Amino acid sequence: MRMLMVALYVICGIGIASAQSDSDRARIENVISSQLDAFVVDDGERAFSYAAPVIRRMFGDEQRFMAMVRSGYPPVYRPASHAFGRLREAPEGILQEVLIQDASGEEWLALYTMEQQPDGSWLIAGCRLLRRPGIGA
Repeated sequence: MRMLMVALYVICGIGIASAQSDSDRARIENVISSQLDAFVVDDGERAFSYAAPVIRRMFGDEQRFMAMVRSGYPPVYRPASHAFGRLREAPEGILQEVLIQDASGEEWLALYTMEQQPDGSWLIAGCRLLRRPGIGA
């Protein structure tokens, strides 16, 4: 019975992972990249447009949103580079892993919570930023 439950979990897990099509993955990556590009040029209106309704309600306007990102998420606000990692389902929703290198060369893992809108588009519902430990010599 336990093996059957494990097999069902694996099959369901595969179904959940594959539920995000290549098209969804590309659209999610485009939303995140577009927001990062907007941060780099201080385009608050455009950056705020990629925020999900819950984030938009929380901050109210792009000035408050940009102030929060500048002070709380400097690597996201001014990334030197970024690369996409796994797209996965988590209890909080769809998570996109983004590896970010800041201007000083430090590496970060940004976990973006994505929310699909009624029209099928994707918006950013949250971001958790974790410092990646350096590799010792």
